[in-house]
Amino acid sequence: MPVRPSDRACGQPAHPSHPTWQHGRVTAATHSTLFPQAPDSADAVLEGLDPEQRAVATSLRGPVCVLAGAGTGKTRAITHRIAYGVRAGILQPSSVLAVTFTNRAAGEMRGRLRQLGAAGVQARTFHSAALRQLQYFWPKAIGGSLPRLVDRKIQLVADAAAACRIRLDRGELRDATAEIEWSKVTQTVPADYVLAAAKAGRVTPRDPAETAQLYAAYEELKRGRGVIDFEDVLLLTVAVLQDRHDVAEQVRSQYQHFVVDEYQDVSPLQQRLLELWLGDRDDLCVVGDASQTIYSFTGATPDHLLDFRSRHPGATVVKLVRDYRSTPQVVHLANGLLAQAHGRAADHRLELVSQRPPGPEPAFTEYADEPAEAEGTARRIRELVDAGVAPAEIAVLFRTNSQSETYEQALADAGVPYQLRGAERFFDRPEVRKAGIALRGAARFGGNDSLLDDAVDLPSQVRAVLSGEGWTPEPPAGSGAVRERWESLAALVHLARDFAAARPGATLGDLVAELDERAGAQHAPTVQGVTLASLHSAKGLEWDVVFLVGVAEGMMPISYAKTDEQIEEERRLLYVGVTRARQILHLSWALARSPGGRASRRPSRFLKGLRPGTATAGDRTPAGGGSGGVERGHRTGTVAEVPRRRQRTPARCRVCGRSLTDAGEMKLMRCEDCPTDMDEGVYERLRAWRQIQAERSGQPAFCVFTDKTLMAIAESVPDDERDLARIPGVGARKLQRYGADVLSICAGREVAGADGED
Repeated sequence: MPVRPSDRACGQPAHPSHPTWQHGRVTAATHSTLFPQAPDSADAVLEGLDPEQRAVATSLRGPVCVLAGAGTGKTRAITHRIAYGVRAGILQPSSVLAVTFTNRAAGEMRGRLRQLGAAGVQARTFHSAALRQLQYFWPKAIGGSLPRLVDRKIQLVADAAAACRIRLDRGELRDATAEIEWSKVTQTVPADYVLAAAKAGRVTPRDPAETAQLYAAYEELKRGRGVIDFEDVLLLTVAVLQDRHDVAEQVRSQYQHFVVDEYQDVSPLQQRLLELWLGDRDDLCVVGDASQTIYSFTGATPDHLLDFRSRHPGATVVKLVRDYRSTPQVVHLANGLLAQAHGRAADHRLELVSQRPPGPEPAFTEYADEPAEAEGTARRIRELVDAGVAPAEIAVLFRTNSQSETYEQALADAGVPYQLRGAERFFDRPEVRKAGIALRGAARFGGNDSLLDDAVDLPSQVRAVLSGEGWTPEPPAGSGAVRERWESLAALVHLARDFAAARPGATLGDLVAELDERAGAQHAPTVQGVTLASLHSAKGLEWDVVFLVGVAEGMMPISYAKTDEQIEEERRLLYVGVTRARQILHLSWALARSPGGRASRRPSRFLKGLRPGTATAGDRTPAGGGSGGVERGHRTGTVAEVPRRRQRTPARCRVCGRSLTDAGEMKLMRCEDCPTDMDEGVYERLRAWRQIQAERSGQPAFCVFTDKTLMAIAESVPDDERDLARIPGVGARKLQRYGADVLSICAGREVAGADGED
């Protein structure tokens, strides 16, 4: 069943809006109006939100955790939350800091806030926010000017390898750079790298000791050249805020309210920075989905999201499960993927419920070889485009960037325009900058420009100006740089058409002002071409039609995914790919790499029970996810019901009384260097027991309980499950699995199998 051709402007609703959220007015933000008028009141900001989204928007005090499934409108919910607070006079725009992980996401957030009448709110990436603070406070806290920031560290790593006489090929150089980045975001210094990598189960590109040597040489080389890297921005900001209380207080006086998007992707270093920004306060809203954790190789962990309620017992938790993006058929496949998952993230999965009309069943196609798969995919795309589907509404997603070239060639041979996801940002492209200068000049001196003599309206004026920059009514033949430049200019032409339709009477000067605002927010128009992207870079995006290619063993999961945790992350990566599709989803794989090659490949294990002809896998009930709704902590009511803020008592050291912000100290409820009344015997028995459990389960010891949690247990020596459950780090799952053993050890009783025998 093909997507119905549409002459709507890209981004406009596919169906007329209805006055209530139950009838389709709420969308997952993709089909929002391109140029809406700002709501005329705070209450108008809330119009069109579903009950759970409204609960997010009106819960403005204290800690709030939003567990948001794919396509459930999380960005809509949190931007309306900020805008409602600002428009109601509860939040000052300059006091709000919203942080996310990509410039694109931050730009989209700024654009939406501007449309909602909440301009002035800071929406930035962690690195961007930290860099601004570091640049401002460096002269005061350190003295002099901030060292130069290197954009790409790979050359420095190569120089460090040469200094150590370590030979690295291009792939090893890239992997070694990734290891250094992981070490820094997990706050691991070179001397601790070998042990930390072993604990984390890292598959190191070289011998760990050699990698540690390379890491140390890299840091020394940086210091010698007086430069810092991307991760140093966070590390140095953390150091300044920790060491200079006056600086920390100045930052905290500026920002009183924090929103963190994609919270499942925070690294330990980013979490530490967030804690320092917050101080003793709790005006924090986090948003995430553990089932979309796909960047653990960079140090990201969903533990901060999953442990949020234990760190903030009074938190309001809102679950968004109404999927406005995908058809029931796509959602059913996505839910089926997670139903077979294992691990902590899987225990907290959300069961999505589609809000869209039915669509076609996902298609599964097997090809003889990879070229045949690419040609077959291009042929199907050509048929969709000929039937009226806009190329920009189609994506081809693959596991590795190396798969791209085959599909580029196949699409070019089929005469289908395409764009590569992950290229430079739209407004940074040379042709877009030149076009902006030309449009600005025409807006100022258009009356004397012969190009505009025959232009009767705004779209024709833009076409006339951009024709001098290389735009033509028909695209150039073939692919490559010439076609990419044309696609950029065509995107501006389409934007001008949509702008004129939304704002009758708009002038060329009005359009230039709109482009300037969009450039500042990195709110790019849509380029009219099929998107080619890796699954990792597709996160946060969506299309009407998605082709998931190369879904075969060895590629999905990737061949180097060995451990259970790595396999589960690969499953989540496929889940992210599936949930990018709104209406049509194709999954395909090839039996051989090359024509005539041995047909030794098999479809991905993740498709077992989901594609026709395979046994159905048993469903699993989510432990902490499932249905949507609102769970309130000790607080009750929304901001409308409780206008005055109620302070949560900050965690304080039970020995000296100092406020605690470090997660490890908060587990112990004391400062690290304050005297301890720990029962050493209990602690040692717990450590011995933990080692046995770790060996049995084949995982690092800290995955059973961390040292800090064991210390907290040995200090409190709980008598029953209720007391044990109060200790941070002892969640419901660990209480059920290990509670009886831990309580037996605390009571001095023998634990069955504690001697290593079952």
